[in-house]
Amino acid sequence: MNARPLPPDRRQLARTLRKEMTDPERRVWHAVRGKRFSGFGIRRQVPIGSYIVDFVCQKRKLVIEIDGEQHGWPEQAERDEIRTRWLEAAGYRVLRIWNFEVMTTFEVVLERIYAALQEGEEGP
Repeated sequence: MNARPLPPDRRQLARTLRKEMTDPERRVWHAVRGKRFSGFGIRRQVPIGSYIVDFVCQKRKLVIEIDGEQHGWPEQAERDEIRTRWLEAAGYRVLRIWNFEVMTTFEVVLERIYAALQEGEEGP
């Protein structure tokens, strides 16, 4: 899968998104950063192709997206499906988690992330 180089404005957007995380993203980040999460290296707001994903574990080729309510709207759901198909074609698995799940069932969310990391194949 040929990825287009990330334009400088997208790179800057990734930096901005790292500084301005949502509360659910921040909550997940505090749990998984610095290889705290069973030794898996997880990065946040990472450019992959022309997209910026919320979290990624490159070793397991797992993208974790924390979705707000707008992702339930038909137009956004369609864009998310296109994005997911592109990421899967690039060799990633995509785990989507709703904001409300992070805020109401956090331990279950962490278990889902851990299970997805365990099933993943090691990447390069």
